[in-house]
Amino acid sequence: MKKNRIGACYTLPITLWLIVFFAIPMGIVLGYSFLKRGTYGGVEMELSFEAFKIFTDKIFLTILLKTVYISIMVTIFTVVLSLPTAYYIARSKYKKELLFLVIIPFWTNFLIRIYAWIAVLGNNGFLNNFLLKIGILDTPIQFLYNTGAVILITVYTSLPFAILPLYAVIEKFDFSLIEAARDLGATNREAFFKVFIPNIKPGIVTAVLFTFIPALGSYAVPKLVGGTQATMLGNIIAQHLTVTRNWPLASTISAALIIVTSIAIMIFMKLSNKETKTEVVAEDE
Repeated sequence: MKKNRIGACYTLPITLWLIVFFAIPMGIVLGYSFLKRGTYGGVEMELSFEAFKIFTDKIFLTILLKTVYISIMVTIFTVVLSLPTAYYIARSKYKKELLFLVIIPFWTNFLIRIYAWIAVLGNNGFLNNFLLKIGILDTPIQFLYNTGAVILITVYTSLPFAILPLYAVIEKFDFSLIEAARDLGATNREAFFKVFIPNIKPGIVTAVLFTFIPALGSYAVPKLVGGTQATMLGNIIAQHLTVTRNWPLASTISAALIIVTSIAIMIFMKLSNKETKTEVVAEDE
C-alpha cells in the first residue's frame, strides 16, 4: 500500500498535466463538434450534426488525402536525410560542434526561417537570379506555391527533431557488432540492415513520430509557400475559426485530424512491434 501511494504521488503531476492540458481541451473540441454554430461565431448549446456533412465533401476529402500524402513524404525524406547525418555526428570527433550547428536554427524565429526560404526560392529570389545570370534559365521558375515547396521547407524545419533522437541512439550503439557481423560473412549491406537498423529502431520510431505528427497539423508552411495547390487541414481549421467563424466545423475537422493521427501512429507502432517479434522469432530459430 505504501509503495502504491508513493507511486501515485510520483505520477500525480503528469496525470494532472495530461488531464488539464490534454484531456479537457480534447473533450471541449469534441463537444463543440456536436453543437450548433453561433450566429456571430462561437456555438449555441443546441445539439446539431450539421458539421459532420463535411465528410461527404469531395474538396475536403481531397485536402485530407493531400495532407496525409505531404506528411508521409515529409517523414520519409526527413528520416532518410537525418539517419546518415546522425550517424556522421555520432562517429565524428567534433560531436559538440556539429550538434551545435543542428540546434542553431532553433535560435531563429520559425517564420523568419520560412521567409528566408521565400527569399531563396521566390521568382526574384537568389536561386532564380543566379540561374538567370549564368544563362541556364530565360525566365524564372515557379519554385514556390506548390506541394514540392511545402515538402522541402517542412523537411528543413523537421530535420533537427529527427536528427537529435537518432543521434542519441546511434551514439550509444556498439559498432563492434557490425565488425563482428562482417567477420561472420555478412556484407556491408546485410550488416547495416540486419544489425545496425534493428538496434537503433527506438530512435527511428521517435524520429518518425516527431516528424509525422507536426507535419499533419502544419499551418504556417502551407499558408506561406503552398498556395492553393498545397492547402492542408491546418489551413482549413484556421479559416473556419477566424474567417467563417464556424467553430463546430473547425472542431469537427480538428477531431478528424486527431483520429487520422491516432490511426497512423497505431498502424506504425503495430508494424514496428510486428517486425520486432519476427526478428526475435528468427533469432530463436
